[in-house]
Amino acid sequence: MELISKRLSGLSESQTMAMNQKSQDLQAQGVDVVNLSVGEPDFFTPDHVKEAAKEAVDKNFSFYSPGDGYMDLRKAIAAKLQEENRLDFSPRQIIVCNGAKHALANVVMSVVDEGDEVIVPAPYWVTYVELVKLAGGVNVVLPTTLAGNYKVTPAQLEAVITPKTKAFMLCSPSNPTGSVYSGDELKALADVIARHPRIVIIADEIYEHIRFEGSHESIAQFETVKDRTVVINGVSKCFAMTGYRIGYLAAPLPIAKACSKLQSQFTSGPSSIAQRAALKALTVKTGFTEEMKKTFKRRRDLVLKHLAEIPGLKFSIPQGAFYVFPDVSYYFGKSDGETTVKSSADVSLYLLGKAFTATVPGDGFGEPDCIRISYATSDEKLSKAMAAMKAAFAKLK
Repeated sequence: MELISKRLSGLSESQTMAMNQKSQDLQAQGVDVVNLSVGEPDFFTPDHVKEAAKEAVDKNFSFYSPGDGYMDLRKAIAAKLQEENRLDFSPRQIIVCNGAKHALANVVMSVVDEGDEVIVPAPYWVTYVELVKLAGGVNVVLPTTLAGNYKVTPAQLEAVITPKTKAFMLCSPSNPTGSVYSGDELKALADVIARHPRIVIIADEIYEHIRFEGSHESIAQFETVKDRTVVINGVSKCFAMTGYRIGYLAAPLPIAKACSKLQSQFTSGPSSIAQRAALKALTVKTGFTEEMKKTFKRRRDLVLKHLAEIPGLKFSIPQGAFYVFPDVSYYFGKSDGETTVKSSADVSLYLLGKAFTATVPGDGFGEPDCIRISYATSDEKLSKAMAAMKAAFAKLK
């Protein structure tokens, strides 16, 4: 008797979480592993945010929160979107969720029907295609190239749109590549979508504040598509609050209402205490995020310097987020005398076993020639990991 639903039988485990678990298992055995697999800032949550969480406990914020999130937090998010992004969303159009991943799940489940096509540029974040599968949709993976900085062009986008296309998934700054779309590039994509009134744009902007040059641009700013664009964001990356699990979506009112209905049945409102902390993070401005961004830029440059010294690796220069996504296919078929690597999964396992460094294979991101390296850890650990990786790659002949 089959106990598990068919819905889950085709669902893949997150490769990011899988590699993180392998790293933790080795660490539990006493192995000194440098974990470059997880997209999590190594900074501590700012003190004033932590104080807000403690204050929420003392003030007995221990009851169910409103299903869409506290109104004062939704107002603060609306104000943030207006002031920082020139986006006009009312609090009624904002739903506070249990992390940005939950916000994405809400949107996909609310707009995608069985057989609907969702355009997903590759490389993509591992969860996008899995959410589409869960909703019964069809992933239309749109490959991009290293030469094009892993960004989709308007012509590419237009070429894959069909009468069944329901959504277009866009991530800028990108996980896993660190690519960033300019305002002009986004407008060109918006012009394509504007010609197809059935398509919803799902804009994942969780890495908004980790952009190394210029200011963030949102595709939701364009009048031609703003009534069909959902913005996904949260406090995890920019305020080092990953464990607080507060994300949000800002959407056209019909989609917001649908997401609210879904959330009311799945989870209800997010943690009351975490929401009070998120409110403080969004309303009290400090230099925390700017300092974090400077640190990530320095770490990016450190990692790129080391990668450039490894023969055969090819990579673009990330303009945001905290990942680099090198092409390691030069090493496919090579061996150190004990292990022969034939894929990016083999490369990641080889680096974990020989360099005690955890990375993530590119297969789960839709680019099997690459691995993802997160530089969201200390300069010391990065230097140690990169030296070990260089030595490990040098043994592959």
